[in-house]
Amino acid sequence: MAKPNEPYQWVFVESYIPKSTSGLHGMVHIRPCEGQGYPREMHVECSKRMASDHPVGTRFRIWAKLKDKEGGRDFLYTYFGWKYEVLD
Repeated sequence: MAKPNEPYQWVFVESYIPKSTSGLHGMVHIRPCEGQGYPREMHVECSKRMASDHPVGTRFRIWAKLKDKEGGRDFLYTYFGWKYEVLD
């Protein structure tokens, strides 16, 4: 079930390689940066280009909202076609 009342907001995220990729697709993933109130282990659904076109550890600013899937954990979602900002 989506969270229709959750607003979109700017979120800082970074690419990383998880210790275990069991049940995950690909080697490089995106997670929220520290200090924003989101758990570091939270998944981010976003453009695969963020993980494939930039070095691991790159930070980004995305327009995202909190979502969930029935029976699953919360995650951050941004439409894959939206532009994202690469941070220094």
